[in-house]
Amino acid sequence: MANSQQLIWCLLLLFFTMTASAQQYYNVLKYGAKNDSSKLVTDAVKKAIDAAAQAGGGTVYFPAGKYLTGPIHLKSNITIFIEAGAELHFSDNFDHYLPMVKSRYEGVDVTSFSPLFYAYKAENITIKGRGLINGHGKKWWDFVEGYKEGQPRSKWQYMFDDLNKTILLPDDPKQMKRGFLRPPFIQPMYCKNVLIEGITIINSPFWTVNPEFCENVTITGVTINNPHSPNTDGINPESCKYVHISNCHISVGDDCITIKSGKDKPGRAMAMPAENYTITNCTMLSGHGGVVIGSEMSGDVKKITISNCVFDGTDRGIRIKTARGRGGVVEEIRVDNIIMKNIKEQAIVLDMQYAKTQPELVSERTPRLRNIHLSNITASGVKQACYINGLEEMPVENISFNDMNMDAETGFQIKNAANIEMHNLHINTKKGPALKSENVKTLVVDGLKSFTPLPGVAIADLTNTEDAFFYNSFPVSGTEIFLKLSGEQTKGIVLKNNNLRNVKTPVIQDISVKEKVTAF
Repeated sequence: MANSQQLIWCLLLLFFTMTASAQQYYNVLKYGAKNDSSKLVTDAVKKAIDAAAQAGGGTVYFPAGKYLTGPIHLKSNITIFIEAGAELHFSDNFDHYLPMVKSRYEGVDVTSFSPLFYAYKAENITIKGRGLINGHGKKWWDFVEGYKEGQPRSKWQYMFDDLNKTILLPDDPKQMKRGFLRPPFIQPMYCKNVLIEGITIINSPFWTVNPEFCENVTITGVTINNPHSPNTDGINPESCKYVHISNCHISVGDDCITIKSGKDKPGRAMAMPAENYTITNCTMLSGHGGVVIGSEMSGDVKKITISNCVFDGTDRGIRIKTARGRGGVVEEIRVDNIIMKNIKEQAIVLDMQYAKTQPELVSERTPRLRNIHLSNITASGVKQACYINGLEEMPVENISFNDMNMDAETGFQIKNAANIEMHNLHINTKKGPALKSENVKTLVVDGLKSFTPLPGVAIADLTNTEDAFFYNSFPVSGTEIFLKLSGEQTKGIVLKNNNLRNVKTPVIQDISVKEKVTAF
């Protein structure tokens, strides 16, 4: 008898569990959606989301088929589940993305077209599944690229003007004054506990996955494919904290993964840093950069780790970019275990003159790059190994490179920097030195080697470099010159514990160098 009662209770528990589970799913077909793309399903999806939200949350389910939709606005405790075989095709009718909503565009807070997926001050939201979402961005791209100054303004531009009369503008307000800003594909604003998992995304109108001011964001197993399109960055978490990006595959028409925190005065006014991000186990193909920080970093970027990624065919690998006027600081960055190949420009870039400007007094407009550490990087088929370009009034500082093997057309070029350390770097170049520095203070070089020494070219070429220490180097046979020095500011150069027996001329000094340098 007792066993029979236990069995009954188990069956009842199983029944209630299955029923509760079934009740959590809200199939959009039951709310009037058609999965043959024969009609717009925006209203049906909204009804499903509203029903789930009214019940305290649930999963809005898209079974296999094709759906034509306008923007989808998520609420708290809502999961969008796009089944394998399901395709969401977003309308390219601009009117479907009205009314305009609070958004952020390239680091400036605006009111503009609704993002395709949008949430505002929501919690516990998810977009997942093995399905496809297609932004049909070409009409958006064509409108922007075809726009000419002075031509009649569209109704959307007048609408934008009316809604954005008092916004803070960046130093270069040209884009905002045009008044037509393409919407991001996925943009949660001021949300907590965001998950985007497994989906494939193509043809984004603008930036693809763009969380803004969010906390605890996880983006994993996502494929993004926008390779021949303008400004279609892959993943751009801006002014967020606790972000986890993993196992993604990205090929886009701009940067693959970009970390930002607002632009110029608008970014400094919001003062919301991007901090505590982890990026790991991702592959990047087409794109201007693999993982990029900036150039909109005015609210600060801090505590970022990037590891175990492959960049194959991007224009650049790791890129940190900023300019005068941004202000803000980028610091506490760790990059480790990276493979790069077929990089069209630089494998590593730290550029504080992304926009060419004249020197100015240090102020809130002055950006800073510091405490950045890169290790265990292998790169082949690279145009330039590394480019560091600080400001005259604010050098890049406290940067380290450890355990790198690079085959590049040209080597490391470091300008306007301080406290640079290089340990166990093998830099093979087709032309020019492995290392070239200018206006650098405190340079430590440990175990620098090139396996392809060039006739008449030094392994390291220093100009106006102060306090440099070279040690543990063992140049290969055929090396003609190890170190070349020039510039009146060059001083404090020390070589110690190097094996220079294979070098024809260990050190060459220009007459402008006042101190005599001895190799031993």
